[in-house]
Amino acid sequence: MLTRKQYELLMFIHERLKETGVPPSFDEMKDALDLRSKSGIHRLITALEERGFIRRLPNRARAMEVVRLPESIAPGLGSPRSRGFSPSIIEGSLGRAPAQAGRTEAGDPAGMATIPVMGRIAAGVPIEAIQTHSHSISVPPELLGRGEHYALEVRGDSMIEAGILDGDTVLIRKTDSAESGDIVVALVDDEEATLKRLRKKGPSIALEAANPAYETRIFGPGRVRIQGRLVALFRQY
Repeated sequence: MLTRKQYELLMFIHERLKETGVPPSFDEMKDALDLRSKSGIHRLITALEERGFIRRLPNRARAMEVVRLPESIAPGLGSPRSRGFSPSIIEGSLGRAPAQAGRTEAGDPAGMATIPVMGRIAAGVPIEAIQTHSHSISVPPELLGRGEHYALEVRGDSMIEAGILDGDTVLIRKTDSAESGDIVVALVDDEEATLKRLRKKGPSIALEAANPAYETRIFGPGRVRIQGRLVALFRQY
């Protein structure tokens, strides 16, 4: 499956090749996807190439070809103009505490709730938001409050002093608001997701690492969207 941005870029390249036989430039791709920088296009192209949808041809500038088109994109992404990191929470008891004690999904340990794992989140330099339901985990229902929940696998070391290590799985309550000091899933410029501590400074938002090797990044109004708040984390030994 592909994220919305990956799908949009793949189809844009495909249509341009059909029309002209020449792939679009990075500037054209950036403008078509309404991204602020070409670095986002580089990440999208790399992801498409790694997934086997496109192939970059050696020794030729801008040369690439579409190898195949996707059978599907990640569910719940909506229209191409929809914005934001929107994990696909399956309705029912998935991602929610069981309504009654002892109610479980088939095959789950008694009394446990099933939570979808929606890919990886960067605890370091922001990465492209991943919206694919890769698998599920079972968690004690007492960890869940009201609302929907999802899980993400942590990549990076920027939150180590908050006890969040590379390889941990974090449990997130889906919300678009948070208090200053909360650890949140933040979407930057509608294209990059990161796990950081939120600090509010007037109309600006600061995303603060818990590792002195990383700088606090400050963003103006409208550049950061809160996609969830950290509830718990899990670690395998």
